[in-house]
Amino acid sequence: MAAPSYLTDEEPWTPVLLPNGRQEDLGLREVILRAHEIEDLALPLPPAATGLLRMLTAIAARVTGLDDPKMRAGEWSARRRELLQEQGRFDAAAVHAYFDQHIWDAFHPERPFLQAPRLAVQCKERAGVNKLVFGRPEGNNLAWLSPHTDTDPQPVPTDQALWHMLIHHYFGAAGQWSVRTVDGQRISQAKAGPLRSTLSFHPLGRTLYETLLAGLPKPAGNWPRAADHCPWEEPHLPDPLAVPPPVTWPGRLLTGRSRHAVLLIPAPDGRHVTDAYLTWATQEKLPAADPFLIHDVNPGKPITERHQPRRADADRALWRDLDALLLAGDENASVQRPEAFTTLNDLPPDLRAQLRVRVHGFDQDGKTDNRTWYTALTPPIWPWTQEHDPHMANWIATCRTEAETIGTLLEQVSKEAWRTITSPPTASGRTSRPPKRLPAWTKHARAAYWPRAETVFWDLLAHPDRDARAAFATQAVAVLRDITRPAVTQHFRAAHVLAQAVAELRRPPRGTPRRPA
Repeated sequence: MAAPSYLTDEEPWTPVLLPNGRQEDLGLREVILRAHEIEDLALPLPPAATGLLRMLTAIAARVTGLDDPKMRAGEWSARRRELLQEQGRFDAAAVHAYFDQHIWDAFHPERPFLQAPRLAVQCKERAGVNKLVFGRPEGNNLAWLSPHTDTDPQPVPTDQALWHMLIHHYFGAAGQWSVRTVDGQRISQAKAGPLRSTLSFHPLGRTLYETLLAGLPKPAGNWPRAADHCPWEEPHLPDPLAVPPPVTWPGRLLTGRSRHAVLLIPAPDGRHVTDAYLTWATQEKLPAADPFLIHDVNPGKPITERHQPRRADADRALWRDLDALLLAGDENASVQRPEAFTTLNDLPPDLRAQLRVRVHGFDQDGKTDNRTWYTALTPPIWPWTQEHDPHMANWIATCRTEAETIGTLLEQVSKEAWRTITSPPTASGRTSRPPKRLPAWTKHARAAYWPRAETVFWDLLAHPDRDARAAFATQAVAVLRDITRPAVTQHFRAAHVLAQAVAELRRPPRGTPRRPA
């Protein structure tokens, strides 16, 4: 009987969106060959989509020659413009030549795609297919929203298994995994994946071809002078106990920083995955600034901790990150836009005017808990950047800042009003300690304010002559009155306390000159 096989460059495991809303499943080779026909990826799992976009971007750099570290910055930009304006598609001969020289079989006996074949010997226990698939309960966890149990694990189609494998490589959890024995050392502790709990921003062109070239980060002179390989390009299997090669551009930067090792166990026909090994891949740090993340900068911290990726938060509306993409920033800025966005001004003008941003987020904690993932798409925003329209970019930043200021103030006054009403003064005149848990009014106010603030934000972009702070304060006052209306009739001090809270929301900021009567 033939050994199971699943050629990821040929098998249709990658859903893509074609013109007129049509969807089709393609292998990696066809995705690159037909990138000029494809509008966007259509993977239903956003963290898998952002990982695959990084892989495809690295492949695009290989087949176009834009991965040459010896290119000067101007030469590199000119070559990219030429590819976008004159060629308009990836060269078929170069694509076939690249795919033909590497192994893409997910179940290859010696070099399975993105996997560690030695886990079958180094790990005594398998993790189980439920551990592989995000969302399935595994171990002793209760099956609240899924019928799957470890007593009757159901196979997963191979295409879906590959999606979840990508998520483990980029967003894998820290903590205890299967024991892996290497050279007599038994280790089960794994570090968090390189993108864990982060929010990725990808420039989105009119076609996938434009997306991959627009999102390719430029070469920089500070990358180590070492051979650059993607995992499927490595000449030898990595030694998990050795110091890994330095992060190089663009292959290892985009695809080679996984800290988890996976080995899929296929069904005899290769159409399903029935089990899996999951454990650590390296105990070493692989520091690098990912080019698709916004970084918050804290100059008061040590230089190694100064730049922190902005965390994904499903409760935070994505328009609140818009100014971080539009403002160019400087050495003293508290926020740095993604590195992949720094060369977008070199793109052809027609593409730049239509450029949108695809956002993929995975709301997680830093170790093991996964909350939810999400995706979003902005309108064409690049004409608003500081380089092209500084007035608009600064106005967007002002609106976002005022929305944040009023949102924070609304939480403060709602919390104080709740404490004042529900905790009357003692004999000494002091109120009791504030509750440790967030008051109900504050929770409701936060939930109701931000959707209204988003409507106000987009309206302000069309009316830059309005008072942004007053517009957001009006909505905050309306929210506070809505959520506290029942309390006015139940608590005799409520009306006075709420009047004070409303006055605080409407008060102009300190230092604002008073208008003459």
